[in-house]
Amino acid sequence: MTTRAVRTALLSVSDKTGLPEFAVRLVTAGVRLISSGGTAAVLAEAGVPVTAVSDVTGHPEVLGGRVKTLHPRIHGGILADRDDPEHLAELEAHGIEPIDLIIVNLYPFEETVADGSPPEPVVVENIDIGGPAMIRAAAKNFHHVAVVTSPDRYDEVATAVASGGLDAEFRRSLATEAFFHTAAYDAAIVGWLEREREMPSRIVMPLRRVTGLRYGENPHQDAAVYADAGPFAWFGAETPLYDPPVLIRATQLQGKEMSFNNYGDAEAAWRLVNEFGMFSPAAVVVKHANPCGVALGPTLSAAFAKAWACDPISAFGSVVGLNQPVTEQTARAIIDTGFVEVLVAPHVEDAALGVFSSKPGLRVLTALPAAGTGPDFRRISGGFLMQERDQIRAGDEVETATVVSEREPTREEWANLRFAWTVAAHTKSNAVVIAADGAAVGIGAGDQSRVGAAARAIEQAGGRAGGGVAASDAFFPFRDGIDSLAVAGVRAVIEPGGSKRDDEVIAAANEHGISLVFSGVRHFLH
Repeated sequence: MTTRAVRTALLSVSDKTGLPEFAVRLVTAGVRLISSGGTAAVLAEAGVPVTAVSDVTGHPEVLGGRVKTLHPRIHGGILADRDDPEHLAELEAHGIEPIDLIIVNLYPFEETVADGSPPEPVVVENIDIGGPAMIRAAAKNFHHVAVVTSPDRYDEVATAVASGGLDAEFRRSLATEAFFHTAAYDAAIVGWLEREREMPSRIVMPLRRVTGLRYGENPHQDAAVYADAGPFAWFGAETPLYDPPVLIRATQLQGKEMSFNNYGDAEAAWRLVNEFGMFSPAAVVVKHANPCGVALGPTLSAAFAKAWACDPISAFGSVVGLNQPVTEQTARAIIDTGFVEVLVAPHVEDAALGVFSSKPGLRVLTALPAAGTGPDFRRISGGFLMQERDQIRAGDEVETATVVSEREPTREEWANLRFAWTVAAHTKSNAVVIAADGAAVGIGAGDQSRVGAAARAIEQAGGRAGGGVAASDAFFPFRDGIDSLAVAGVRAVIEPGGSKRDDEVIAAANEHGISLVFSGVRHFLH
């Protein structure tokens, strides 16, 4: 494959951004322009010489513009193999002019369906047919033809044309973008057609690489970050040139390159800390996707200190999530306390960055709150599992919970139960969380048995469990969990209920004089 000069270009775009300027540069380079409909009108108004598609095809646009470029004189000019003598002979025999450059972007389907609930006929008319056909034809013939689907490419394409043409590597890159562009477009259409199904029968998920990663779960594994085309990604360090662009919500201010595990832990910390809003200072410390410290406090630095104190040993090399801007005071508390791999917060003040600069390896991220209620996927051999994302509404769930014990929780215990319930829902199952004074003091995560999770939380809490509360992400199947929590001094417990032995569990709570609350909602996290 060699550099191909551009003599004729076809332009048909919905997004007119930068179009006249780009077209002028092409004409100046000696390129003949062909265009249709609104694109031709914009070019003509700008004084750019352009030939109408209908003059090339010898046929007017029909069906209200649904058919205009779907014609052998257009697609023959795009698809012809310039190295095949028979193709060239057919072009000459039928008077078809080769087309060297296609500039096409599509009807705004995604923008149309995102704008409330437009009538179905409006949506259908925004399903482009001719555009994808031309894009795919040009992309297929990338050995000879270049295709541009985004205004972001106009400058470098015009520069290449003026310099003699587009080389093979550039055309291949443009073709790759083009096929992805049409694939993402078709995926959006499938999603709209399946919109009324909770679990669609078909899913097409276009993913764009956001950035490479330092490594995967282990140093010998390559890894990268990919984002879907929706508005839900909070992560990423680069803004790729795509149309529509991926909405990148996070910025890395300093530190080493992120790894696979860094992103997983940062996601866990950021989602949990955002459960507490932005008005009450909150801090989350995460290790291996599980919280090992969570706390509220009068100040952000106080919340961080309480969270770290939950399990200082596990917190070594952790990820910290904060729900308020980081001040110099908070930054000093973090630096002076221990080794942190990643910090994520909504904002970091300049003075705080000055403090963090003494630890150049510390990755410091700013991000908008984690957004979206999109589905969760998990890879299994040969496919994926998909589920609706677990929405944790701790306030509502605790508010409507049922007290099943003789003793009612106190007002302070209710507040701590709500806090512990939130943390437990973000902790790998089996999970038991002990909390006191707006802070987790013991977290049992990922245990194979619930009594084992309780034992781990009790061991970690030590004497801090006395007078505290506990939350269990699922029901206690036996009374032994309640017995052990009561012996440790826990005064109130929240769990979903629903065990065949609920009566025994309730009886245990009453024997120990502790409050037992059934939420009726389970929050397994595997």
